[in-house]
Amino acid sequence: MLQSAKIIGAGLATIGLAGAGVGIGTVFAALVNSTARNPSIKAQLFSYTILGFALTEAIGLFALMMAFLLLYS
Repeated sequence: MLQSAKIIGAGLATIGLAGAGVGIGTVFAALVNSTARNPSIKAQLFSYTILGFALTEAIGLFALMMAFLLLYS
């Protein structure tokens, strides 16, 4: 009973990875859109994009870490 609850909890915790994928897609879509509108600030926008990518990916990694903790603890 407890093992099946752990597996279900780990599966539910990985839903956060889908949100991270959508967030990363949104960040880079905004970069492409902004660069198309104003190409002269591409370098500044790219640094903000990398920061947004890192923060969004961190949320996904936290969700994956929680899934592993639920599964193997």
